[in-house]
Amino acid sequence: MYAIIEIAGQQFKVEKDQKLFVHRLESAEGDSVNFDKVLLIDNDGKVQVGSPIIEAAKVTAKVLKHVKGDKVIVFKKKRRKGYAKKNGHRQQFTQIQIEAIV
Repeated sequence: MYAIIEIAGQQFKVEKDQKLFVHRLESAEGDSVNFDKVLLIDNDGKVQVGSPIIEAAKVTAKVLKHVKGDKVIVFKKKRRKGYAKKNGHRQQFTQIQIEAIV
């Protein structure tokens, strides 16, 4: 059984007991979160598609930890103009584990 859900504007294919990284959530570590934007559910070949979401469905997950992603270096340069700018970024992520698809 799997579901396709929307979390913070991104779509994820999730199954029970799967761990995944999503954009930073406001929940504390150890909290349980519910995702109501379920777009599709496949239950052993029986597919249920929402328009755009399935009203009675929800996915429950547990927040495991908050982490930072890899550093991304942004370097801009214009040759012969004396312009060079270096910038870095580390994205904030939350690791969650899917507990149930209802």
